[in-house]
Amino acid sequence: MQLICCQTATSQRKITKNINIDMAKEKIILTGDRPTGRLHIGHYVGSLRRRVELQNSGLYDKIFIFIADAQALTDNVDNPEKVRQNVIEVALDYLACGIDPAKSTIFIQSQIPELCELSFYYMNMVTVSRLQRNPTVKTEIQMRNFETSIPVGFFTYPISQAADITAFNATTVPVGEDQEPMLEQAREIVRRFNYIYGETLVEPEILLPDNAACLRLPGTDGKAKMSKSLGNCIYLSDSAEEVEKKIRGMYTDPDHLRVQDPGKVEGNPVFTYLDAFSRPEHFERYLPDYPNLDELKAHYMRGGLGDVKVKKFLNAIMQETLEPIRNRRKEFEKDIPAIYEMLKKGCETAREAAAATLDNVRKAMKINYFDDAELIAEQVKKFSEE
Repeated sequence: MQLICCQTATSQRKITKNINIDMAKEKIILTGDRPTGRLHIGHYVGSLRRRVELQNSGLYDKIFIFIADAQALTDNVDNPEKVRQNVIEVALDYLACGIDPAKSTIFIQSQIPELCELSFYYMNMVTVSRLQRNPTVKTEIQMRNFETSIPVGFFTYPISQAADITAFNATTVPVGEDQEPMLEQAREIVRRFNYIYGETLVEPEILLPDNAACLRLPGTDGKAKMSKSLGNCIYLSDSAEEVEKKIRGMYTDPDHLRVQDPGKVEGNPVFTYLDAFSRPEHFERYLPDYPNLDELKAHYMRGGLGDVKVKKFLNAIMQETLEPIRNRRKEFEKDIPAIYEMLKKGCETAREAAAATLDNVRKAMKINYFDDAELIAEQVKKFSEE
């Protein structure tokens, strides 16, 4: 009897492996954002700009972009209205940046119930101690002062993320460097599931920003991360006046008190932003005295270049970058019902894909009782013989 079971399991693994190979032929992207506020330029250089490039590259068969409202509720459980209101804000920012619903499926996480069921099954693939060792989870717990009282939903976010990724057979996940530990944990869950139940899930690859400055954009105050609560963000939807005001007030080298003083470029967010946003043509248009950013940095470091001039240059670049985004957003804001209709259609498409994955998972785990005609026939024979 044991030998028969082993042979059956082996056969099943061969079958599902072939199915998985066929699925993996498709190149699929999965990415998203939490709707806890409007999106800012950190989101833009960290992922949004690259998403639009990938979407328009023609290299991917499918692109799924989700608004992670369910995940946002794990640390906003007492403020659901905040999450509710920001779903549309994120959707508007997506469209304004160039995400095209004709090329990318935009959906809302909570409207895909299959994700919850997948998360439940994946909980058996990871230990509590492994979750505790996740660097991203530890950092986020400290940021939210959850050390003594961690919501289970927040603690198990890596499992939820694994469900998000695998539900759509994602082969590529574009994220910032801070999310690398999360993706690696998702890959571990996939490997363990496939080891136990046979090749069923697609193991994703991470895609990091190609510009080092885009890995994580610091806040305008020089702190490591932009945060709405810290008030150190430049939002994609900020007015031209708001952007200029925020840039004027940006943190720079505190020892660069006079124009003639040598200044530090490293750790100076003004130059970090220039690393992320400036292009050669910007110097031709706005600062022709300098051929490139390296020359500008060199002048600043040896002294003789003031912060005001550098900030004016940065402001010119940011206004050029953000103006078309602001204008497109205003146009989309004129028809909010159409945005919700777009999201509804995206959710329908996403549910269809997630349901297919869930069916495969149930089959692999042998809990597809009502669809398994072979099981029913086998048990009919068994009890007939008895």
